[in-house]
Amino acid sequence: MIGPDRLARATAEAAVPEQVVAYVAAVAGSRPLMIGDCVGFASGGALVLVGYPLHEPGDAKALAAAVDRALQMPGLERITVIGAARPPQAPPTAMVAQDIYYALPVPAPPPAQKLRNLLRRAQRELSLVQGRSWENDHAALVQRRLHEGRLAAGTRHIFGQLPRYIEASAGSLVVSGRRADGRLAAFAVGEFAALTTAFFMFCFRDPELAPPGSADLVLSGLLEEARRRGQTRMNLGLGVNAGIGFFKRKWGAEPFLPYVETSWEVKPRGFISKLRRLVVKGET
Repeated sequence: MIGPDRLARATAEAAVPEQVVAYVAAVAGSRPLMIGDCVGFASGGALVLVGYPLHEPGDAKALAAAVDRALQMPGLERITVIGAARPPQAPPTAMVAQDIYYALPVPAPPPAQKLRNLLRRAQRELSLVQGRSWENDHAALVQRRLHEGRLAAGTRHIFGQLPRYIEASAGSLVVSGRRADGRLAAFAVGEFAALTTAFFMFCFRDPELAPPGSADLVLSGLLEEARRRGQTRMNLGLGVNAGIGFFKRKWGAEPFLPYVETSWEVKPRGFISKLRRLVVKGET
């Protein structure tokens, strides 16, 4: 059995949000376990292996070794590996998706003039409030996003689990931008459970109430919290699309780690020999 100390190490040394055990366990409802120097999450016959080894996220040999161990797990039917590269064990038919994580140093570099103007504009109309409480207006803003946007099923599921995640992770923090009358214009969720890396997890804004620069303002609140806690890097997440990538680059964020998601079906151990026995016996 994997001791809680090893799983705690995964969170403490996390470089990507998928290594924050409380976050993934809350939104996916899966069982965390250590596989080599990587954390994984099992659910039934499926396994998600976060293949960024704790000692070095880009260590391809350690990634391959962890995949080898994972493939020996009894009852494994499907494996998804997230890492800096496609694992060598993946068959040609594997499904592959790619992106890249962006990161900022903490303290962040001085913002460019246009970004400073946006922050000043938002500061004139909004006040920042931070905490871990999840209010009805936070939930309403998420629901509005769900109704208005074309979102993948996985994203919709994660958004629906945000209250559970915030309750489960002591490192989570909600920074809200509120107007003078208390109405919620924008908010961001950050994660600070790791020792050196903070995470910009989610951001939502009300297009009717949020002045220009609202998303930047709540991000600035997360960056200030990371600085206060002595963390040295803010992982801003994946590029996702051109608009989100632009938002991160205007802050001076740079590519941090490749994201390669590789999934394939796994034949149960002994499948071929069992099939041969059935053929010999005339049972097929």
